[in-house]
Amino acid sequence: MTYQPKGVCSQKIDFDIVDGKVTNVTFLGGCNGNTQGVSRLVEGMDVNDAISRLEGIQCGFKGTSCPDQLAQALKSAIA
Repeated sequence: MTYQPKGVCSQKIDFDIVDGKVTNVTFLGGCNGNTQGVSRLVEGMDVNDAISRLEGIQCGFKGTSCPDQLAQALKSAIA
């Protein structure tokens, strides 16, 4: 799946959900080290657990972040 994030530096988030687990997360743009870290941490995680852990994280004064945008992408995918 592909998600267009809003309000952050990353321009695109690609991911899969297989049997309720998050896999293959990649970010285009954003802080490379941070987005790689988030991608590796959520690999194989239950989609609802990933959402609850990432949702609401803020980057500075933006009101959102790349992890929060991944949570929004996951929520959209399972809705």
